[in-house]
Amino acid sequence: MPWKESNDVTERMKFITRFLEGDKITELSKEFGISRKTAYKIINRFKEDGPSGLYNKPKAPLRVANRTPKEVEKLILCLKHDKPSWGAAKIRELFLRKYPNIFCPCKSTVHSILDQNELTKRRRARTHRHKAQGTFLSVARQPNDLWCADFKGHFRLGNQKYCYPLTVTDQFSRYLFSCEALESVKPREAISVFERVFKDHGLPQAIRTDNGVPFSHPQALHGLTPLSVWWLRQGIKLERITPGCPEQNGRHERMHRTLKSWMGRSKGNFLQQQESLDEFLEEFNTERPHEALGMKTPAEVHTPSRRKYQGLQDDLVYSLADTIEQVNLSGEVLFKKKRIYISRSFAGYNIGITEQEEDIYLVHFMDYELGFFDLETRKVLSVQNPFVLPKV
Repeated sequence: MPWKESNDVTERMKFITRFLEGDKITELSKEFGISRKTAYKIINRFKEDGPSGLYNKPKAPLRVANRTPKEVEKLILCLKHDKPSWGAAKIRELFLRKYPNIFCPCKSTVHSILDQNELTKRRRARTHRHKAQGTFLSVARQPNDLWCADFKGHFRLGNQKYCYPLTVTDQFSRYLFSCEALESVKPREAISVFERVFKDHGLPQAIRTDNGVPFSHPQALHGLTPLSVWWLRQGIKLERITPGCPEQNGRHERMHRTLKSWMGRSKGNFLQQQESLDEFLEEFNTERPHEALGMKTPAEVHTPSRRKYQGLQDDLVYSLADTIEQVNLSGEVLFKKKRIYISRSFAGYNIGITEQEEDIYLVHFMDYELGFFDLETRKVLSVQNPFVLPKV
């Protein structure tokens, strides 16, 4: 409960004065309108800090969570300057010996500080959380160079269930591979749709999406989801548009506008809605001419991909890795009798682990570097996003 009087500090002074005069805490708490817990807190602060302890303390945190103080970073960099050939583990040990009364972060954090300042062999930048960003966007020169995928805005069916239409197109020919009415945006449902499309039409070189679920997730390592990892495993490159820039997937958005005007009102259930979407797909591909295609239909321009879908392939082999481990369903690997969390998106896949320097390990998936960890914190710190396509 709040103080009965106007000024908190004045009331606390009165409270302490009465307490020092011998009044009981229970009676003082009732008179001043505070709890016994608050009363003891005021008394303890007065005993520790004197009268200054009765003033309000700032509510701002003394340090930002997950952020090493700048003063500590400067000390680490100074030690590295004096010992340029030393790695993070030795720099940390030197810090502990030289500054025993100052908190020192773990080895992987020391490594990331050196990494940020380009003082390690691999010049990578640490990130704590994936931030959605656009990649380099390629230009399709022929069919199957680039496919586009997205969910058309969800809507409620007549049976009050929500419908999420997943659409997949070829950017060059505008061919609409799929217009599937799904019950959710879960990766498992999307994978089943893409597996059918891959079997029927082959594999593209790249797939362009936005940064939403199930294509990307802000809390996952590099935003990778089970769907996007599965694409990578098939040898498909990832393209993501810049957040807030749907025009970067303009041809696909234009198809959505056509779909919206054609569809009209929603149907009663999923079977009826899927029947309507199948009719639109057939008309869009085989009957509706496109000015950008010289008034041809997408079916007249599109050709199947030469890259055939092979289904589940053999486990990944890493010839240069020190250790190969399989990620379990919980997203972890057992490495040197310790559990290291990677990401649930990689469940069932092999990853490579290479010792980068003393007790600091680099994690690989296929030809991509995911991040590094040490056995003390057992937490993977992501490196610079390896899935941003290089400009050509």
